[in-house]
Amino acid sequence: MRIFLTGGAGYIGSHTLLEVLSQDHEVCVFDDYSNSTPESLRRVETLTNRKFKTVEGSVLDPQCLTQALQEFKPDAVIHFAGKKAVGESVEKPLMYYENNVVGTLNLLRAMEAANCERIIFSSSATVYGDPQFLPITEDHPLGATNPYGQTKLMAEHILRDWAQSRPTASAVILRYFNPLGAHESGRIGEDPNDIPNNLMPYVAQVAVGRRDRLRVWGNDYDTPDGTGVRDYIHVVDLAKAHAAALGFGETHQGCETINIGTGRGYSVLDVVGAFELAAGRAIPYDIKPRRSGDIATCYADPAKAKRLLGWRAEHDLADMCASTWKWQSQNPDGYDS
Repeated sequence: MRIFLTGGAGYIGSHTLLEVLSQDHEVCVFDDYSNSTPESLRRVETLTNRKFKTVEGSVLDPQCLTQALQEFKPDAVIHFAGKKAVGESVEKPLMYYENNVVGTLNLLRAMEAANCERIIFSSSATVYGDPQFLPITEDHPLGATNPYGQTKLMAEHILRDWAQSRPTASAVILRYFNPLGAHESGRIGEDPNDIPNNLMPYVAQVAVGRRDRLRVWGNDYDTPDGTGVRDYIHVVDLAKAHAAALGFGETHQGCETINIGTGRGYSVLDVVGAFELAAGRAIPYDIKPRRSGDIATCYADPAKAKRLLGWRAEHDLADMCASTWKWQSQNPDGYDS
């Protein structure tokens, strides 16, 4: 299969790239490197001993996007290219709406021009908002509490309408919970270009000495230890879910929405404790006020993924922390190491 991967040099994109190359798919990576680096692609090439096409470009550049798709002629698209930090989206909502919503519109138009009708979309559990019940199933009411979640929800609506308008089209929307971890080689992992907005890369950078202390946003939630509880999923498991979704999309038309999580929640301090065990060192932290848009508890019901994709998570929190520490300790400055 020929696969066009937007944002393929990023954290989840690079792990998915490695997974689909290992299954002998032909791939074109389309990335503007705004929160990634070409070094991740070079390392994937070394790990897989496989060549793939790369195009430097933005989903906000319709002409570049259309040309790249028409030249590559993919069978399917996996769409990762998007801004992804809740806190940043509250501070810069217009940037998020432009990149995540307009970028998706541009991609769908370019796909139509290239006669490509299959897409796997990177969505998020934030579309559920503050959960009304747990675990969260795919038919849970939708209601994002921050601009990031709203952009994912808007893109989902667009994809659903697009798929409905084209009888032979297939859109698989994967609602991720919270990806952690790194590839077992320690060669690729999460390396944000600036101060990390997500928990695990910040913890890892504190452990390796790049940052002094972790900031824990709120300890007064209605949870066992007062810190936010999330469903953390190993990024390698997440990559395998994308490969399974490609196979599903080959034989199914219309739009399908699927949770990708483990079904178990861990608090921020649970993650800190597990990482301290993996790294063999303390993680100093300070408690800060809650962030706008954050919620107390969120974890998935992953039964639909098992039923439709034949997929389930295989790695636990200890695996996520151990692989992250292997990546960060071998690459203390990330891909610049």
